[in-house]
Amino acid sequence: MGVLPWVWWYGLRRHAAYPLGSLAESLTNTAFGFVRAYVLLALWHARPALGGYDAADAVTFCFLTQALIGPVQIFGGMDLTERIRNGDVAIDLHRPVGLQGWWLAEDLGRATGSLLLRAGPPLAAGALLFPFHWPGPAGLAAFTAAVALGALVSFAIRYLVALGMFWLHDDRGLNAVTLVMSLFFSGMILPLVVFPGRLGDIALLLPWAAQLQVPADVFLGHRTGAGLLGALAFQAGWAAVLLAAGWLLTRAARRKLVIHGG
Repeated sequence: MGVLPWVWWYGLRRHAAYPLGSLAESLTNTAFGFVRAYVLLALWHARPALGGYDAADAVTFCFLTQALIGPVQIFGGMDLTERIRNGDVAIDLHRPVGLQGWWLAEDLGRATGSLLLRAGPPLAAGALLFPFHWPGPAGLAAFTAAVALGALVSFAIRYLVALGMFWLHDDRGLNAVTLVMSLFFSGMILPLVVFPGRLGDIALLLPWAAQLQVPADVFLGHRTGAGLLGALAFQAGWAAVLLAAGWLLTRAARRKLVIHGG
């Protein structure tokens, strides 16, 4: 077995080490899911079939996105940021694998652990207490692929933000901007299908849509056939572009790194 599968396993074990903590986070996500669900139900009561969704679609979207907060890390950054700040990244750069590959494998392990430990309660609560749409076996397989690609895009964005520390030395401003963009343009606040006119068209083309909106549409069955292939290609395309940008920025960062004392 190569190095990267072991790094993935390490990430999975590390982030699954405190299951009660994960359960508490999941229950918090579920509680906020109820708040969002009733807001969306009120909106769909006033505007039925808004954005091509019915009320059950809206509620399913709500609890599904709450379940995916952890796997796609909507609110979080990366430990790499602190390692750049304190200089420990110099150790990472001497490992037998590339910096980006190492952190990608670790982050995918984290996403797997989060999916296993945190996704269940929000989905169960939504399915038990509200009208809920479940995909069939083929839809579930497509959804699994969409979630994996969404996690890949999420990593690529957060990795680029983390690398900004090589130049900015303080990530708070960049993280704040990224958080707002992620919440607004991923579908975390409202489904992107309800955004009006040109704003909606632009939002659906941005990489953040690949994190939540596209997996949710696949789960709901709004992306089938050629539409499904187009949705997965959209995610894969953004992942390839952002990972390539991360690779180039990593090369530039190697020349920028200064470790005090040697």
